[in-house]
Amino acid sequence: MNNKTGYFLQNLRQFCTLVPARTVKVVDPLGFCRSKIVHPNWNPRNLFLNDLENRMQSSVRYLFQNVLLFKSGDNDFQTNGMSTVAVPAIDRFLCPRRISFDSKLSFVSGDSSDDGLKKIKFHTEVSNDGLLIKKAKPTYLKLSEECYSLSDVLDAFSKAPTFPSSNYFITMWKIAKSMSEDQKRVEKQLMFNHPAFNQLCEQMMREAKIMRCDHLLFSLHAMVKLGIPQNTLLVQTLLRIVQERINECDEKCLSVLSTVLEAMEPCKNVNVLRAGLRILVDQQVWKIERVFTLQTMMKCIGKDAPIALKKKLEMKALRELDRFSVVNSQHMFEVLAAMNHRSLTLLNECSKKVIDNIHGCPFKMLISILKSCKDLQYHNLDLFKGIADYVATTFDIWKLKQVLLMLTLFETFGFRSIDLMDLFMKKVVNEPGFLNENNTVTILHVYSSLNHFHKYQNKEFLDIMAGSLTGCLHHISSENLLHAVCSFFMMNHFPLAAVNQLFQKDIVSELLTAGNMERNIYKLRLLDTCLHLASTPYHKSPDISLPPVPSAPVHPNAKVEEMLSILLGGEDRFSKNVQLPHNYHIDFEVRMDTNRSQVLPFSDKDVVSSAANTQRVAVLCVRRSSYCLGSSHPRGLLAMKMRHLNVMGFHVILVNTWEIEKLEMKDAVTFLKTKIYSTNPTADVVLQNT
Repeated sequence: MNNKTGYFLQNLRQFCTLVPARTVKVVDPLGFCRSKIVHPNWNPRNLFLNDLENRMQSSVRYLFQNVLLFKSGDNDFQTNGMSTVAVPAIDRFLCPRRISFDSKLSFVSGDSSDDGLKKIKFHTEVSNDGLLIKKAKPTYLKLSEECYSLSDVLDAFSKAPTFPSSNYFITMWKIAKSMSEDQKRVEKQLMFNHPAFNQLCEQMMREAKIMRCDHLLFSLHAMVKLGIPQNTLLVQTLLRIVQERINECDEKCLSVLSTVLEAMEPCKNVNVLRAGLRILVDQQVWKIERVFTLQTMMKCIGKDAPIALKKKLEMKALRELDRFSVVNSQHMFEVLAAMNHRSLTLLNECSKKVIDNIHGCPFKMLISILKSCKDLQYHNLDLFKGIADYVATTFDIWKLKQVLLMLTLFETFGFRSIDLMDLFMKKVVNEPGFLNENNTVTILHVYSSLNHFHKYQNKEFLDIMAGSLTGCLHHISSENLLHAVCSFFMMNHFPLAAVNQLFQKDIVSELLTAGNMERNIYKLRLLDTCLHLASTPYHKSPDISLPPVPSAPVHPNAKVEEMLSILLGGEDRFSKNVQLPHNYHIDFEVRMDTNRSQVLPFSDKDVVSSAANTQRVAVLCVRRSSYCLGSSHPRGLLAMKMRHLNVMGFHVILVNTWEIEKLEMKDAVTFLKTKIYSTNPTADVVLQNT
């Protein structure tokens, strides 16, 4: 060892005895960086340098108060990839106080009196190339200010690579996420083709094991967002290293890891990390401080997580309800849907906050809430009304395709917002140019399913929809044509041009051999029934050979049967499970006089006649899903069945099974009596007549 080296190490050991053995961290705004030695040409294979850095950080970094300088010189100790300043030896008894730098970077004592320690000048000399490397700001911030594209970042790396390499990936993602999709696509392609990209990836893999855990996770997150393929050696290597170091993760790191895993496709390394994350979350769930971090972890653990872990996270979320912001409440729906956990208490509380703060809620968030409710099978009428009323109140600021998407989601719940649907119908009548094939089929499905009609504009609306469908006939698919015509028939409207094209032999043959053959057969039978029973321009239905009709399932209704027996005086006064033509089935049939004041005898030997003094009454036991949500308005199929039963000579009575189950037998019989002996033929239902 030469004299210069020995001189440097001796002074370094003396510095280590001057100050307490503790570490001072410098926290930057984003928490990515810490105080560190800057390496102009860092090489992870230089073991001596790595060891030197570890020994210097606890003493020299504290001593220099976050300003650590290095310079190159011919007369100073030099290591590969790093240059230092020779430090003068100072005896311990000469340093009674903490040592710091003055504004001129001089090594001074804390006391400036003449009796104190004399100033020992620590003059720096500028090297030949005029560069003085110092830690002024984190690398990623400097790169963000100097670079405007992904290629600029790679150019900066190729000129003077610095540690850690994660800064380059983080900067590239920060730049890319502010670009448009087209620009982002071009920039990513240029990034992959850049000659320095492979070098950066190689350096990242070399540095990964000694890099800070948060640097490692943020760089992995940036790689995933930049579109680096998941099956590459780089990404898989980082995943393996994260597995090894997962116990180093604090709350922030766990949040980042959760976000990364959520964005990645399942694979062996991802699955192992997800399992490890579940274990850590299970251990640290009560220590989580931020609601956002809690929601991120809940969203990441997956639908197949143990139910005990889901319950524990639910309890933690319930404890934090008072700290939920409006955004937290809005995101909670998506979080619960991601983990497939239907917590009614959480959903109800978050729904209240969403309703109270609905104004200003972005469209994307409203759609996310509705989709999550669909996945969780959560039907909150107040929530749906609040969203629908808000959209109806601010209708002019929304695009028609946005409102249509919302109406489509409402239809999946069976929710019928009268005001919103009327506004949309009026808008379509005034702006028919909005209609294309997909929009036309979707609108027809929504309005027919919910059996919605306008008192004054219904015919005009249906005529415009029929005209739009006619304009699409030259390119519409067979299945879309079938769905559209079926929707028209459910709304009791019959567009001639569309029906004529649908019943062409080649189109019918295509429908009978398509992938959704069973559904197509069901709808073709529905059309055939409508053509036989409804008032249509067709004199007869087309000759369609369909497979035999399967037997309709029988749902026993023991309580309604007992009610009828008590009310009518015996089981011989009614018939049950009656099968009618056109594959229609009714639960009970009662025969009465035309005034519906007296029940007539009924037996299997009786022949149904069209005598003027006989009224056939069909009693249908209806489930809740056959009505629009929160109302007694029948949905499309039930309304069409009632119209057809009326044509077949029946008076239809609807018995809501879920209401009957709540009543005592005496009250249930009284309720059924008012239904059967009612003399108001329009009191039971509201049907659409065109």
